[in-house]
Amino acid sequence: MISRISKWLVLTGLACLLLSCGNVEPEIVQLQGTTMGTYYTITLVLDAKQQKTEDLSQSKLKFAIDKKLELVNAQMSTYIPDSELSLFNQSKQSFVVSKATAFVVNSALKIYKQSQGAYDITVGPLVNLWGFGPDKRPTKVPSAGLIARQKLRVGGQYLTVQGTTLQKAIPDLYIDLSSIAKGYGVDVISEYLQSLGINNYLVDIGGELRAQGMKPKNKRWTLAIERPTVGKNVEQVIHIGDNAIATSGDYRNYYEFNGIRYSHTIDPNTGKPITHKLASVTVINKSCMLADAYATAITVLGPKVGLDFAKKHQLAVFLIVKKGDKFIESYTDAFKMYLVQEDL
Repeated sequence: MISRISKWLVLTGLACLLLSCGNVEPEIVQLQGTTMGTYYTITLVLDAKQQKTEDLSQSKLKFAIDKKLELVNAQMSTYIPDSELSLFNQSKQSFVVSKATAFVVNSALKIYKQSQGAYDITVGPLVNLWGFGPDKRPTKVPSAGLIARQKLRVGGQYLTVQGTTLQKAIPDLYIDLSSIAKGYGVDVISEYLQSLGINNYLVDIGGELRAQGMKPKNKRWTLAIERPTVGKNVEQVIHIGDNAIATSGDYRNYYEFNGIRYSHTIDPNTGKPITHKLASVTVINKSCMLADAYATAITVLGPKVGLDFAKKHQLAVFLIVKKGDKFIESYTDAFKMYLVQEDL
């Protein structure tokens, strides 16, 4: 009799334990920090089992994420003197880099060819000349002669990748991956989370994002495209599904000389900041790295040519063009499915 009662108590206790675990609500965890000269915010949804897993504690996750982002910086930053990229820039002919850096450079060169040179990661000398890189802002607008001299150092055609060796055809060739490295960092962290079995998350590095799965109660991740004006007004509300999103625009990073506005986006063909009225480009793609780079490429190309380019390559792209005091929207057919008609 005692044996039967003991067994009944054990089974009842086990049933209660299982029932208790089943009733544990998914937990939203948010991790924050800084990287690549900007912020990161990572929002995770952990199920009952994951909440009890020591390796998925907030402290351990943040430590691992910081290490991975530090590695990306050590590979691809132009602000770190001994990063792989900086060492290549200092070299006169070639330099062996990691598989990661070679992969990102190769990806950038593909878009360079697709965009017929509008997207060019060797534009760094011109970016620096105009004061948007590691160098300080100039005290006057660069002269035509100085721009011409710096253009001699620019050209994706002078850069090749052989395995993990970056090779330059001219000794002063300089790479700047700031238009693609943040997106790559988002992909690195997203893939790391998935390797841990975390399939519901939103990764945000400086406004470049990648989403996967759902929030608790089967709610989708709701994002917004910002109107390029003072303040954070919403232009469009979107659901991107299991995808990444990146936005490029000149409404945040610019300066003025004598009443003239100079954008941080440099056109490699002219050697000068863009002057057209395309204020913002948003791209949705499976890869945040590619979304990041395509957004820059289309920004350089401008509203008409950029939209044609997006359609040709079947990209999900949303454009905001300034027309007088108004902003005009346009987007590709591939973008339509992500638009939603609701308020945040």
